[in-house]
Amino acid sequence: MKAIILEGVNKKFKYTDVPVPELSAGEVLVKVKAASLNHRDLWIQKGLYGGLRFPSIQGSCGCGIVEKTGDSVDQKWVGKEVVLNPSLNWGKDPRTQAKDYIILGMAQDGTFAEYVKIHSRLLFDKPSHLTSEEAAAIPLAGLTAFRALFSRAQASVGENVLVTGIGGGVAMLCMQFAIAKGCNVFVTSGSEEKIARAVSLGAKGGVSYKSENWHKDIQKMSGGFDVVIDSSGGDTFAKAVDICKPAGRIAMYGATLGAFNSGVPAKIFWKQISLFGSTMGNDEDFASMINFVREQKIKPVIDSVYKLEDAQTAIEKMESGKQFGKIILTISN
Repeated sequence: MKAIILEGVNKKFKYTDVPVPELSAGEVLVKVKAASLNHRDLWIQKGLYGGLRFPSIQGSCGCGIVEKTGDSVDQKWVGKEVVLNPSLNWGKDPRTQAKDYIILGMAQDGTFAEYVKIHSRLLFDKPSHLTSEEAAAIPLAGLTAFRALFSRAQASVGENVLVTGIGGGVAMLCMQFAIAKGCNVFVTSGSEEKIARAVSLGAKGGVSYKSENWHKDIQKMSGGFDVVIDSSGGDTFAKAVDICKPAGRIAMYGATLGAFNSGVPAKIFWKQISLFGSTMGNDEDFASMINFVREQKIKPVIDSVYKLEDAQTAIEKMESGKQFGKIILTISN
């Protein structure tokens, strides 16, 4: 089969032939129709990720058709179009992942290939309102967004929600989920164009984080926030604390700006602010997220679509930071 191989840190993606995966009991073989890129793939390519092994096949998200099953798998899956839960080995505690937790597309070869194998318990019927490309955009970003917004921060109808750094896959789906829930959603971005596009999709407003006093501007615009969903850290954290209402919640799923380096701790305890760390999520989170997408008829925003063999061009588009929504790879097999 054809696949995209990464042979080492800072190496370009290589389109080549590799063996079709062999199945163990409980696993299925999925013929991949579409896959999506995540920033995780870029970080791995640059060596900024733990547990690296090479050569490897990246790709955590995919949609395809079950072609073959291993022992002990219900034959009902054969021929079905499915999306894959990339959150492997979460463990028994729904609150936190186990020590052997892994994500599809590194420790186990992923979806940047004509075929991928995965345990049958991680299969979900593709929501019928989605195309294969749209369904492939959902798994990792959707799970991360859903857990941060709902499982951790408990965002509810009518609350003010701030999503920082709009444009990337997780932030986009977080915005869409919060809007679908009935929240008043505001965004930040370094791009006025991205803010305008977010507003056209239902956000109430947004400001550029390039402004020194962006937090004061958005607080004036919104009246303050019940929930802040952030992936930047750094100076953003102190500003998030400032614009939280009393009993506000901050959920963080990344730290692109690095460690917290400012802020007054007393503001956190005096305002009774809750801080939540969040990762991708457990099996129950994924099932709830897919049901939410299905019930609310949510369609993820697609930035661009590339052929599998053009994966290197696609990852370079991601690195540029110019995307608005998900970057998709289509696979012809």
